[in-house]
Amino acid sequence: MSLIGTEVKPFVAQAYQQGEFLEVTEENFKGKWSVVCFYPADFTFVCPTELGDLQDQYAALKELGVEVYSVSTDTHFTHKAWHDHSETINKIEYIMIGDPSQKISRNFEVLNEEEGLADRGTFIIDPDGIIQTIEINAGGIGRDASTLVNKIKAAQYVRKNPGEVCPAKWQEGSETLTPGLDLVGKI
Repeated sequence: MSLIGTEVKPFVAQAYQQGEFLEVTEENFKGKWSVVCFYPADFTFVCPTELGDLQDQYAALKELGVEVYSVSTDTHFTHKAWHDHSETINKIEYIMIGDPSQKISRNFEVLNEEEGLADRGTFIIDPDGIIQTIEINAGGIGRDASTLVNKIKAAQYVRKNPGEVCPAKWQEGSETLTPGLDLVGKI
């Protein structure tokens, strides 16, 4: 069963953000768009490249009213230590959630039970706390955060314009489609 169209399940977790520890729950994902980026572990190899790339897109995402959360099965203390010791991670401004209980990773169905680590999963969540997109990558394949900006724009457009859909490679301002009998077999 897919998580698309489902509400984020309840959780309570500790997080780290720019020198502060804070508590995060599923309620943080309501009232605004959210991107939740799961990754296997702090102090690794592909993970810092992805999180640094996500930071590079953070300002553009914030302009769209999006908050970003990264999640691994490390603790919030480990996130702080990594933040303090890595040039790449030190730039991160968004919230880094610790999931040592693995509850959040299980809720989002990205937990690799054998390893006890999260898979590389990216989720876009709408202001109602409903999951709109999911991307899961194998451990050795890093993600490109630049694709999130267009996905968010498309999700926001569809939300504001019921009955319209965004075709492949849709860019803001380009044509959309209105599904109907007149389009069947003509695309």
